[in-house]
Amino acid sequence: MEPTLKKIADPTLAEMGKNLKEAVKMLEDSQRRTEEENGKKISGDIPGPLQGRIQNIGEQGHIALLGHSLGAYISTLDKEKLRKLMTRILSDTTLWLCRIFRYENGCAYFHEEEREGLAKICRLAIHSRYEDFVVDGFNVLYNKKPVIYLSAAARPGLGQYLCNQLGLPFPCLCRVPCNTMFGSQHQMDVAFLEKLIKDDIERGKLPLLLVANAGTAAVGHTDKIGRLKELCEQYGIWLHVEGVNLATLALGYVSSSVLAATKCDSMTLTPGPWLGLPAVPAVTLYKHDDPALTLVAGLTSNKPADKLRALPLWLSLQYLGLDGIVERIKHACQLSQRLQESLKKVNHIKILVEDELSSPVVVFRFFQELPGSDPVLKAVPVPNMAPSAVGRERHSCDALNRWLGEQLKQLVPESGLTVMDLEVEGVCIRFSPLMTAAVLGTRGEDVDQVVACIQSKLPILTCTLQLREEFKQEVTAAAGLLYVDDPNWPGIGGVRYEHANDDKSSLKLDPEGEKIHAGLLKKLNELESDLTFKMGPEYKSMKSCIYVGMASDDVDISELVGTIAVTAREIEENSRLLENMTEVVRKGIQEAQVQLQKANEERLLEEGVLRQIPVVGSVLNWFSPVQASQKGRTFNLTAGSLESTEHTYVYKVQGTGVTPPQTPSGTRTKQRLPGQKPFKRSLRGSDALSETSSVSHIEDLEKMEHLTGGPEQDALETSSPEPHPGAPTLQDTEQTGALQNGAQHTEDDRPQVEELESLR
Repeated sequence: MEPTLKKIADPTLAEMGKNLKEAVKMLEDSQRRTEEENGKKISGDIPGPLQGRIQNIGEQGHIALLGHSLGAYISTLDKEKLRKLMTRILSDTTLWLCRIFRYENGCAYFHEEEREGLAKICRLAIHSRYEDFVVDGFNVLYNKKPVIYLSAAARPGLGQYLCNQLGLPFPCLCRVPCNTMFGSQHQMDVAFLEKLIKDDIERGKLPLLLVANAGTAAVGHTDKIGRLKELCEQYGIWLHVEGVNLATLALGYVSSSVLAATKCDSMTLTPGPWLGLPAVPAVTLYKHDDPALTLVAGLTSNKPADKLRALPLWLSLQYLGLDGIVERIKHACQLSQRLQESLKKVNHIKILVEDELSSPVVVFRFFQELPGSDPVLKAVPVPNMAPSAVGRERHSCDALNRWLGEQLKQLVPESGLTVMDLEVEGVCIRFSPLMTAAVLGTRGEDVDQVVACIQSKLPILTCTLQLREEFKQEVTAAAGLLYVDDPNWPGIGGVRYEHANDDKSSLKLDPEGEKIHAGLLKKLNELESDLTFKMGPEYKSMKSCIYVGMASDDVDISELVGTIAVTAREIEENSRLLENMTEVVRKGIQEAQVQLQKANEERLLEEGVLRQIPVVGSVLNWFSPVQASQKGRTFNLTAGSLESTEHTYVYKVQGTGVTPPQTPSGTRTKQRLPGQKPFKRSLRGSDALSETSSVSHIEDLEKMEHLTGGPEQDALETSSPEPHPGAPTLQDTEQTGALQNGAQHTEDDRPQVEELESLR
C-alpha cells in the first residue's frame, strides 16, 4: 500500500534508508543479546537519577525516539536536498494516514499539543467565512459574531483554550446539552442544536464551527455524526470530529456512527497512545482547496522544523506496517470486549456502554439495588426516598466506587484503569485500552485479573453498605457517642466521643478530645481485628473522630460500638484520675513539708539549745541521751491524707488505712471462641457447625466463664474485712466441702495480712 525504503529513488533517501536498516538491525541484535543474557526485553532504564523510572517502550518506541535525533542531523543538509526530503516525508506520512483511517484527499497538520490542531482549524474557518478578516481584522467579527458549538460532554477546558488562542470572548462559545429523554446521556442533542443555530441566526450571529465527539473523553460515546453532518451542510458550519473511537477506522468492521466521521471537514488523531509510540505528534486531517488560507491559518509552514515533526511518525509507521497498526488497535478493542463480557456475569456491577459490539471504552460502577428501585436503571435512588436520603446513598456508593477503583489500580497496574466522577452516574471506573494498552502492555490475563479482583471485593462492598445503617442506629443509641455523617468515607462510618468538657455547639479543634481519640485509636488497633480504624477528619480545624473502615465479614456492630464507648470512657476516666492524683500528690507534698518543718522546730525546743552545739551537744548526749522516737509522714493516695510513720517504726508494719475500692470496668469484649477475632458474630448455635464441634465450643465457653469468674471472687475476698482466726474462709469451704459451722482454721494469719498489704 505504502512506498517502502527500497523504492525511494532519491540518493539521499536511499542512503538514509540504508542507515535506518543498519540502526534497526543493531537494535534487534541488542535486544536478542539482552534476552539471551537476562531473559528480559529491552528496558528503557538509563543510568543516573532516572534509572528505573523510564517505562518499557519497546522497539517501536526506540524508532520514534530515533526520529527526533535523526531530524536534527537532517536539518544540517543542503537546502535543496532538505526541501526534497521534507516534502517526501510529509507527503508519504499524510498519504499513509489518510488511507489507514479512510480519509480521502486530505491534508495533514502535525502538532505537539492535541488541541492546537483544532485552534488552527478555527482560524481557517474564520478566514473562510470572513473574507475581509485579513484586512479589517476583528472589526469584521464585531458586526457578526462567530459562534463555536461544543458538546456538554466535551473534554474540560477545550472552549476556554480556543477562546484564548483565537482572542475571542467567551460568549462566542455555545454549549450544546446532551440527550435527556432518548438515546445516550453523553450524546449531543441534535434537535436542541438545531434550535440553537436558528436562534443565533435570528440574533445576527454566524454559526462557525461544530466540534463533535467520536468517543467522548469520559465514557467513549459517539455523537450522531451523520445527522450532524447534514445539519452542518444545511447551515454552512464547519464540522470537526475528535475522539478515541476514530482509531477503529483502521479496522475491517467500523460502526456506522464512527464511519460517518470520514465525511467531516476535519478530524484530530492521536496515534501516539494508540500505537504505544512516545514523543509522536498528534495529527489533524482536513480538507481545503485554498493553500493561501491554510498558510495564513498556520496549517502549513515553510520552516524545516515544522515539516520535520512528521519524521518520528514516518519512521514508526514504516516499522510497524499496516498489519502492525491494525493488530494493536484490534488488540485494544478485544480487551474491551473481553472485560465487558466478563462484567456482565458479575452481580452488583453496572456497565455504561453505548454499543456493545464496537465500543472500545468500558465504564462500570458498583451499585447496591435497594427494594423499590428501578430494575431498568438499577440505580441506588428509590422513588419513595427523600432527596436527602437519595443524595446520601449516591455519595455512599461514590465513596465505595472510588475505593474499589483505587484498589484495582494498585492490584492490577497494567490495566490502566482510571477513576472519574460523572455528573449523572457519579463515580465510575473507566477502562480505555486504546489509550493505555500499547504503552502498559495490557494482556488478556490482566483483564481476567481485574474481574477476579472485583469479585473478591464485592463481598466487602455489599457487607459495608449493609452495615452502615445498623452502625448509625447503634451509635445514636449509645450514650456519649455522636455519629459522624461523612458520605465520602468508604467504610462503615464515623463516630465521635463526647467527653464531659466537650462544647457541642462548637466545631473548633478540641485538644482534650483529640487526646482521647488518639488513645482510642491506639487501643482499637491493638485489638488485632479485621477492621481498620483511622483518626479524622482531614481538616485539622475540625473536631477529631474515629472512622471505621471496610467490613470484610459479618461484624457484630453492637460489640464494636460498645467497645468504642467503654474504651473511650476508660481513657477519659484514667486521664482525669491522673490529673487529680497529680494535684493531690502536689498538695500532699507541700503539706508534708510544712508538718515536717513544724516537727523539726518542736524537736529543737524539746532538746534545747545546748544539744545543737557541735561539741557540747555530743558530750551532753553521751551523758544524757535523748529518747526520741522517729517521726515521719506517709501519704495515703486512696484517702488523700498524710499519716504519721510512728506506727510503722514501732510495730514494724504499715497501717491498714482504707482498702481502695475496686475500679468498675465494663465488658469491652464478649466471650469469644478460641481463635475468633474481635467484633465477629459468634457462631454458637449456627446450623453450619456439627454437633460435636458445637458441644466442644460450648464447653470452651463454659471454661472461659469459669476462668473469668475467678478474679471477681478474688476481688470480693480482698475487699472484705480481715477474717477472725476462728472463722472459716470461702477457700477452705470450697476445698473441704464441709457444712459444719464450727470448723476452725489452724493456719497463721500473717500470710493473709501480707497478701492484703501487697494488694493495696
